Amino acid sequence: MSDSPYHDDRGNKDRSITREPGSTLDKVDRRSGNSTAKHGDPFLIGDAMTGGYGKGPDILHSCTIAAEKGEIAVIVGPNGAGKSTAMKAVFGMLNVNDGAVRLDGEDITHLSPQQRVVKGMGFVPQTSNIFTSMTVEENLEMGAFIRRDDFRDTMAQVYDLFPILKEKRNQAAGELSGGQRQQVAVGRALMTKPKVLMLDEPTAGVSPIVMDELFDRIIEVARTGIPILMVEQNARQALEIADKAYVLVQGRNAHTGTGKQLLADPEVRRSFLGG
Repeated sequence: MSDSPYHDDRGNKDRSITREPGSTLDKVDRRSGNSTAKHGDPFLIGDAMTGGYGKGPDILHSCTIAAEKGEIAVIVGPNGAGKSTAMKAVFGMLNVNDGAVRLDGEDITHLSPQQRVVKGMGFVPQTSNIFTSMTVEENLEMGAFIRRDDFRDTMAQVYDLFPILKEKRNQAAGELSGGQRQQVAVGRALMTKPKVLMLDEPTAGVSPIVMDELFDRIIEVARTGIPILMVEQNARQALEIADKAYVLVQGRNAHTGTGKQLLADPEVRRSFLGG
């Protein structure tokens, strides 16, 4: 493996906003324990999920999404395809009437979102994902609500990943730019020391430059071994950094492959990437 911070040439190569291997985030402590994963089972998998909200109709139909350790898995597709619904199903926010969700081999299908956070899931919703009246540092402290240990090292690692947050740590989070707010939201999720990080539209509403920087930071998190499962509307850019990618259409898997494979697929390019 080269000493480049990028896997397979993923991401923005502007070295001024990235770090070399050996940065503090590379030393993030992740929960340990005996794995119960079956041989060949992905670290995180929503397996053949069928379900929807409450007593309403099914939105997902035998939908499968998965992510391995250190992998960026991206869910893309047209509006209304069920992308965010699939993410929420994995996080326990809607009913999975058939299929299963497993984390590190453990069936967590019937656990609440709160219980899944304790199991090691970090989830960043698209909107309303920060406490606007609290300072940046107070938001990060809120992310450590399940911790009983000293979380100062983790906060230092978050500040290393997002230096602007350290600079603005005493400022109300609601006063930050959209991209900085997203950094707060991701940082707060990392304060739980998650086994897996799930991001719903992390670059929604930000400029292309900020999007590239956020993607660079996401790559860095994945390099520490944390799987990333991400729903993203900027499909082409997301596929460029994806180890694995899923195209959903009407709640079903339409195409699956590596990001490069889907970028090169004529049908995917024509139908979802504008040719």
